Formats: sequence, structure tokens, C-alpha cells
Amino acid sequence: MLYIRSIMRKGANMSSLSASRKGQVTFSDPPIANFLFNDTRMSLLWLVLRLYLGYEWIMAGWSKLFNPVWFGDKAGVALTGFLNGALAKTAGEHPDVQGWYAGFLQNMVMPNAALWSRFVVIGEILVGAALILGIFTGLAAFFGGFMNVNYLLAGTVSTNPVLFIVATWLVLAWKTAGWIGLDRWVLPRLGTLWSPGKTTG
Repeated sequence: MLYIRSIMRKGANMSSLSASRKGQVTFSDPPIANFLFNDTRMSLLWLVLRLYLGYEWIMAGWSKLFNPVWFGDKAGVALTGFLNGALAKTAGEHPDVQGWYAGFLQNMVMPNAALWSRFVVIGEILVGAALILGIFTGLAAFFGGFMNVNYLLAGTVSTNPVLFIVATWLVLAWKTAGWIGLDRWVLPRLGTLWSPGKTTG
């Protein structure tokens, strides 16, 4: 730390390394990362990926919303079937579902299948709607990716790896992924937890 400070005092050119007034060392992003994740010129690409991901989520949730075994009087029936299938994949030397996750499904989710079933439906619809509208894009993509991870841990591959990758990219590009969307106006006003935005004017 003292060596770095002495170099910086001598005015050495360290493009990726800088020190704050408190002596903290920070690293800047390389140009390619700045272009991909911070430049609004890339917002069209993120729009396409965002709409694709949002459509996938909202359709998945919408199809369950009017299905009684997911959200109606028999909510939890479909989820219980899914859970039983996941628990059946815990056998063998290299099981598709790990023991610790199987324990979570059996002890936490299974007894409350109706409640979790409704959570899944509402979560899928909210994530999809937020991504399509481009509002709180980073958070929506994060929670979408979180659901993908849970489906993968439950032994379901399907499109989950692809959706998870797209969600991860959108999380990285959270500052510009919603530029062609509501985030263009919402984020500057709300700011972030570490840098609040303007609430008036």
C-alpha cells in the first residue's frame, strides 16, 4: 500500500489504478467493459436480449396464472409433482440434485407447496414485466437468474442455462440495459444506495 501511494505521488501513469483522497485504491474498468456495459450505444443489443428474456418469463408465469394446479384452488399440485421429480434425481454417484438442496426442497418447499407455487407464478410475471418495460432491469435480471439457478439445482436443464447467461449479462449492464426503457428516467431520479439521485425537478 505504501509503495502504491509513493508511486502515485510521483505522478506515475497508472491507467487502471487510482487512489481516492482517503488513500483507498480503486481499479477502473477496461475500455471493452466500459463499452459493453456502460455505453448507451450498446443499449439496442441489451433491449433485444431484455425483451427476449422478459417474454420468456412473462409467458411462463402467465400460462401458470390461470392454471388451477399452479395458482388456483389446487395450487401446489403441479409444484409437488415437480419436486417429486427433483427428489428422484438424488440417487447415484453423481446425482443431478445435490443432497443439501434436496433437503431444502423436502423440508421447506414441499410442506408449503401451495404458497411456493404462487410465489413462482408471481415472481415469473413480475420479472418478465420489469424486463419488458425496462424498469429496475438489473434487479429483475438478478431475480430471474436466481430462479434459473434454482431450477438448475432441481435438476431441470431445458432453457435455464441460456436464460441464466442472458440474465447475467443484463445484470452486468444494469446501467444501460434499460436505457431504451423506463430506467432511462427512473434510475437518474432514484440514483443508487451509494449515490442518491434527484427526487424533484
